[in-house]
Amino acid sequence: MSQAQSLQKKLQKGGLIDVSADAQSQTLEAARTEGMTAFVVDCDRARSRSAVLRAVVKAVDFPEYFGGNLDALYDCLCDTVLDHKNGLFLWFHKLHSGDPALAEDAKAIVAVCDDIVDFAANNDRRFAYTVVHAGKHPDPEPGEHPAPYGERAE
Repeated sequence: MSQAQSLQKKLQKGGLIDVSADAQSQTLEAARTEGMTAFVVDCDRARSRSAVLRAVVKAVDFPEYFGGNLDALYDCLCDTVLDHKNGLFLWFHKLHSGDPALAEDAKAIVAVCDDIVDFAANNDRRFAYTVVHAGKHPDPEPGEHPAPYGERAE
């Protein structure tokens, strides 16, 4: 079985899809070919659970009433899965799960995603996701504070 066929089978099944970071465009294209809506969640600058959730909100364009906790993440992802005919694929890019401030929260976010897989299957949809784990955030230079999540690096 070719790598593309293997990826298609994984997308059809749903759940966590373990691919390397350099396979992002191929994976997103495969998801779209399967009729899934695909989003990239850029977590690189997120230093807290709420920042990761804001990255999800930004990527998926959740409504303003998003509650900002794991229950709200579950509810909104369920609604988003139902809004798309064949389901949803999320690519979590550079989730700093090696950062002590995010280690437990990253596990909790993945657990919510696993719950969404079951929800989607029970509603004739698919939900798949990839998490590109990054280590600890680099320490800021002495005398400088890390840039808040909403600011862009120049």
